[in-house]
Amino acid sequence: MEENGLKDVNELQSYVIKRMEKILEGNGKKLIGWDEILEGGLAPNATVMSWRGMEGGIAAAKAKHNVVMSPVQFAYLDYYQGDPAIEPPTFGMLRLNRVYSFEPVPEGVDPSYILGGQGNLWSESVPNFRHAEYMLWPRSFALAEVLWSRRKCETGPILSGAQSIT
Repeated sequence: MEENGLKDVNELQSYVIKRMEKILEGNGKKLIGWDEILEGGLAPNATVMSWRGMEGGIAAAKAKHNVVMSPVQFAYLDYYQGDPAIEPPTFGMLRLNRVYSFEPVPEGVDPSYILGGQGNLWSESVPNFRHAEYMLWPRSFALAEVLWSRRKCETGPILSGAQSIT
């Protein structure tokens, strides 16, 4: 850190991420990282996976970086969806109506930087495949509908990477 004039661990992280981006781009790849890569300064061409909420995605898009929205409060399908007394222990609650309330393109953000969204099903609280299916359905259907549907007042492309099929 001293050798490179870095003030704190956030700047150190940014330094490493920026070096990684150069290596990746030199091999024809693109850098994508969880929203922690915002801390200390974002690599020039990085895409951000916004998981800790909407704020990271908003900050990245306003800085003209591509974003995949995956905020914990709307897209973590390993969270309880029913009565916690009958489900294996996990970190939080995510009901179907909450997933349906997700707006992946926040107000005041250029939608061309929002590439889409992602649902997450982490397996530490999913003991078997049958339970994984229980956790996925119907919330992943709701998430797909939210990500691929326009707001009632909008026309035009749904998200920047989406194509119309007729």
